[in-house]
Amino acid sequence: MRDRYFKNFMRDLEEETSTVDGDNERSEVIAKESQDFILNLLKFRASPLRSKFRQSALYQKYSVVRGTWRTQERRILVNCNLYDDTPGTAFLLLKSFLVTRKMDDLNTSADIIKACYSASEYYRSITFLRGTAGICALGAVVSMYQGNTQMIERYMTRFKKIEVKDYRRDGILHGRAGHLWACLFLNKHFLDGVIPSSYTNRLVNKMIENGRSLGAGTRCPLMYTYFGTKHYGAADGLAGILHVLMHFDLTPDVQEDVKKSLKYLINTRFPSGNYPSKEDNQEDILVQWCQGASGMALTLVKAAEVFGDKEFVDAAMEAGEVVWKRGLLKRVGLCHGISGNTYVFLALYRLTKNEEMLKRAKLFACFLLGRGVKLMRKKKMHKGDHPFSLFEGVGGMAYLFFDMMNPDEARFPGYEL
Repeated sequence: MRDRYFKNFMRDLEEETSTVDGDNERSEVIAKESQDFILNLLKFRASPLRSKFRQSALYQKYSVVRGTWRTQERRILVNCNLYDDTPGTAFLLLKSFLVTRKMDDLNTSADIIKACYSASEYYRSITFLRGTAGICALGAVVSMYQGNTQMIERYMTRFKKIEVKDYRRDGILHGRAGHLWACLFLNKHFLDGVIPSSYTNRLVNKMIENGRSLGAGTRCPLMYTYFGTKHYGAADGLAGILHVLMHFDLTPDVQEDVKKSLKYLINTRFPSGNYPSKEDNQEDILVQWCQGASGMALTLVKAAEVFGDKEFVDAAMEAGEVVWKRGLLKRVGLCHGISGNTYVFLALYRLTKNEEMLKRAKLFACFLLGRGVKLMRKKKMHKGDHPFSLFEGVGGMAYLFFDMMNPDEARFPGYEL
């Protein structure tokens, strides 16, 4: 199991700097590169981190654009999605624009979306991260910032024609929850309820109906399956579905079902505090956004914000401890890498205002800032199967660095709002 993550020597950073030469039990990173790395970390802590994150974010953004767009503009784009394909670059460029206000980024984002929009005409997925809904929603928002009303109308017309009613799945990546997140994204940016509650409520009610049907007679009032298996994680499992549902005005009985389902998940914890990826899975291995404590922590933060129950705050903090201990993964991305796990501490800081959580976020981000690229070059850290992508590769790291410039406003892309 340990080969999935680096030992988190940063838990006692000051002690590490004084004892690193005499301890033969350090992790591979400590043993071979620790002294320079820790000195760099301490320097980052003492200097304006914001400018360092900005510099690295801009550099990685340029590499992502080159790797996914500049060298591939003429290719036919297929299977377009924000998760691991070219539209993720457009999402990153929107983030860059919102931070830097550079119109070149916004215009390039618009160009990418136009190309992907044409290629996605027959793409059937309905979600923000994996489907046409994401391309249309992102296109409408980018067009709004450009002031291009014609393109807003084009994307919104297509968005509203997406067939959701008879869709079989309910998860974030491949189901109704992912489509609802696209609706939330649009309403957040347009601020005028461009997607009316009459539309979203129908989807919410269908998801509640499906969840109650499968959860009837069990200790979990709402339950869902993905390819016939009861998954618990954020990507296509119960945690992600509940997370999206909590963004809507729910009736008291539905609120109670959501709370009971969350408490059911809390009771599935391993002795370590980590969470199983699915029903009857006894492998305490995954600590990442899509499966395990990381995604659960983000969902529990949302539950604490919505319901105010101390039980959810405590469970979120406990999940955060698992991420702190085992979340320094040997991958870079948002879905199953250090970038995604850093957002756990940002969310916990937002919830509790505990400065220790912000410190942990900075340390995880500084690990990437100081060693990420070098470790990837040396093949000690995996770049992802799609190395420039938003959720698997350095696109997510660049997005995180933009967020680290203003950690109070940081949100996990495609999951938090």
